[in-house]
Amino acid sequence: MTALVIAEHDNASIKGATLNTVTAATQCGGEVHVLVAGHNAGAAAAAAGQIAGVGKVIHADAEHLAHGLAENMAAQILAIAANYSHILFPATASGKNIAPRVAAKLDVGQISDVTKVDSPDTFERPIYAGNAIAIVQSLDATKVITVRTTGFDPAAATGGAAAVDKIAAVADTGKSSFLGNEIAKNDRPELTAAKVIVSGGRALGSAEKFNEVMTPLADKLGAALGASRAAVDAGYAPNDWQVGQTGKIVAPQLYIAAGISGAIQHLAGMKDSKVIVAINKDPEAPIFAVADYGLEADLFVAVPELTKAL
Repeated sequence: MTALVIAEHDNASIKGATLNTVTAATQCGGEVHVLVAGHNAGAAAAAAGQIAGVGKVIHADAEHLAHGLAENMAAQILAIAANYSHILFPATASGKNIAPRVAAKLDVGQISDVTKVDSPDTFERPIYAGNAIAIVQSLDATKVITVRTTGFDPAAATGGAAAVDKIAAVADTGKSSFLGNEIAKNDRPELTAAKVIVSGGRALGSAEKFNEVMTPLADKLGAALGASRAAVDAGYAPNDWQVGQTGKIVAPQLYIAAGISGAIQHLAGMKDSKVIVAINKDPEAPIFAVADYGLEADLFVAVPELTKAL
């Protein structure tokens, strides 16, 4: 029984979500291998070999693998899939793009958003916006799994000494091609990896107020900025700041929610945070039910005072 983790990387380094996925893979039993498929990605493959718990790194290098296109990545995975009982992806945009294609090609069911491994064939995953946990048993010969990274501690990035086995890359499928991308520059920590997140809601009233009130607090704490869906839909914050069921799932050490009522969809994205601080003038706001510390106050007064005190 051997598990294969599909690494997320930028061809130079391994992304943090891979470390959480390795932890999930080790709990499936047996040895853990990591596939690093990319272009000129030798540094990423070497970094994968340093991850604690990894037995072997498989490195496929070709120009058409540079950008992680689902068609080419799936073909590369399928070429070696017969050697593995479990194939695990981080439940990120990339993992969710590739995993369904692999599962369909293998004619097996996909097990999505796993938060706990009960046994090699039994897993737990949230349903109904996290209000219930489903226990799923799979009898498929190959388990294709996406891992909710907030459910597992990251494996140590150093301490391992796995060998890197370079294999021939599969041919380009020709079904898709990479044309370009536009990357937004951000000096703040990445939202899903941040240890502190400061989020604002619709109560802020405008993009100008969002920036005026929330940004100084985030600057003081070295935090990432987040937002509720209502704030994003109203144009107060960009889409990639959205936290929640239809946004990003986060679990920082500290989550500060200002002017966020705490709809089920938002709570699904942040309720695993270690410490939750809620600031809201409505004493009946649902977010107070999950908050470790709640402040019933006007955020336009409380947040600047908090920022000043820091």
